[in-house]
Amino acid sequence: MSQAFRLKQSIEDAVIAGEFLPGDRLDEASLAGRFGVSRTPIREALLQLGAEGFIDVRPRRGAIVSVPSPTRLFEMFETMAEIESACGRLAARRLTPENDAAMEAAHKACEVAAREGDSEQYYADNRNFHEAIYRASRNSFLADQAFALHKRLSAYRRIQLRARNRLLQSLQEHAGILEAIRAGDEQLAASRLHDHVLVQGERFSDMVLGLAGDRRSASAGSRSGTAKQGALLQAEDRR
Repeated sequence: MSQAFRLKQSIEDAVIAGEFLPGDRLDEASLAGRFGVSRTPIREALLQLGAEGFIDVRPRRGAIVSVPSPTRLFEMFETMAEIESACGRLAARRLTPENDAAMEAAHKACEVAAREGDSEQYYADNRNFHEAIYRASRNSFLADQAFALHKRLSAYRRIQLRARNRLLQSLQEHAGILEAIRAGDEQLAASRLHDHVLVQGERFSDMVLGLAGDRRSASAGSRSGTAKQGALLQAEDRR
């Protein structure tokens, strides 16, 4: 994992925790000081966040926080559930050995990450699992829409995996989804995927409430904590 990618995740966490508010400008120099790194990886991290739609990168204004409202976020998860449901339905109808193998490999990787309690690695493998289902739908237009919205929700889907016991529950849901797709049960596959994504949205809401309750203490410790984190990032990159 590159330094810029780790910084991207740290900025996502800070925004979701409320340390930056919608409309705030994310200044490269200030962030570099906050994390104890140079401006180059900060710039790369902001570009990644802009590409995902998590922030707005505007001419002459730089990077602006663009967190959606709770209502808008729920609507996005609701739409994601419908899109993934359609992907699951088509995958159950059109499954090929190649697509089956891709889903199986991603699911096995998720099992390893869940067993180790590594939420960040689990998220990467979880993304591969869902993307394998998009491809298994064999509808490239639908898959493109799923890829785009998944990317837009990536920070929120990653954060909710930190909720207590969520990794094992998510893994069990994956097993049920895979079972339904392999059985060719279109309605069951669609239903299980739909519920799986909506639960992610609910879990994220729970996580936001917890973060909001800890916002003051997190904000007070952010300066020292992020400086230490920046030093660790630099040390890792020198190895």
